[in-house]
Amino acid sequence: MPTTLLIELLDRIRRPSVPLLGALLLNGCSSLDYYGQLASGQLALLQAREPVQELIDDPQQPQVLRERLALTQRARAFASTQLGLPDNGSYRVYADIQRPYVVWNLFATPEFSLEPKTHCFPIAGCVAYRGYYQLGRARGAAALLDQEGLDTWVGGVEAYSTLGWFDDPLLNTMLRWDDDRLVALIFHELAHQKRYVPGDTAFNESFASFVEREGLHQWRQSQGLEAHDDAASARRDALTRLVLDCRERLEKLYASGLPAEPMRQAKAAEFERLRHDYRTLRDRQWGGYNRYDAWIEGPLNNAKLLPFGLYDLWVPAFSALFDEVGGDWADFYRRVDELGELPQQERERALESLMANR
Repeated sequence: MPTTLLIELLDRIRRPSVPLLGALLLNGCSSLDYYGQLASGQLALLQAREPVQELIDDPQQPQVLRERLALTQRARAFASTQLGLPDNGSYRVYADIQRPYVVWNLFATPEFSLEPKTHCFPIAGCVAYRGYYQLGRARGAAALLDQEGLDTWVGGVEAYSTLGWFDDPLLNTMLRWDDDRLVALIFHELAHQKRYVPGDTAFNESFASFVEREGLHQWRQSQGLEAHDDAASARRDALTRLVLDCRERLEKLYASGLPAEPMRQAKAAEFERLRHDYRTLRDRQWGGYNRYDAWIEGPLNNAKLLPFGLYDLWVPAFSALFDEVGGDWADFYRRVDELGELPQQERERALESLMANR
């Protein structure tokens, strides 16, 4: 999740779904300064909101902005009427926050582990990052963790969901996506308002990712558009597979019991192998397509690999579930609710069973 928009692969991990209202309920391990910046940042965001329809109807507004906002409102209506997603004030207001990202997320891991440093909130449960409304604050927090010997990574976030606690606005940061990604983003974030299981990021993000994919498919059909080009998705999936393979090798390395210095050298070698495998894939199969070069050639560490896999892990299971109910959204959400009520281990077994029957 780089601090500039480098690769569309990372669009999902730029969208945390932590209800900031829950984050503001302080716990004993949290600093007042951290929660203070969350409170002021969220308040500024709320104060910047304007009704979308008023902007669309205002001839003084740029035509490009009015057209983009009009698209969002068509997608917003489709989300509720056709996909069964919440019909509320979210994404019917707009905020221009005058910056490229709404928050910056900080991920951290030990030097020889892929287990994230987690942060727990009363409503959201435990998540593998902390969000900051100012890049400088995120980098400062990362520097302190670096001094402790942790691997860290800071990445910009274009949108997040408050899970219905507030009317989430469309943001200027979202409008730079193409039409499909913008529409899919609205479906994804509204899905988080439909169902969210505290502390289970893989379940939450996979569910929202399935809703966004199937929703976009149905949206394009409704608009008379051609089938979506899956080439970009295939490249994204291929890179994800490379990263997950690298993670598996690193996990075995960290469990090997090597002394620190040989472990450090072997770790560096695994990251070089990842770069080599990527370049081979790019040059031999993608015809030199280099959209991901900046990410792969930048510094690599454990923290940078954390988000991969979480946002797609259970998508095949949700797809199988959708097929089981004959594509009926109401039945699908009912079954998702039932899964969400299960203890996590039982829920994961149920999802694995769905995937096995796919």
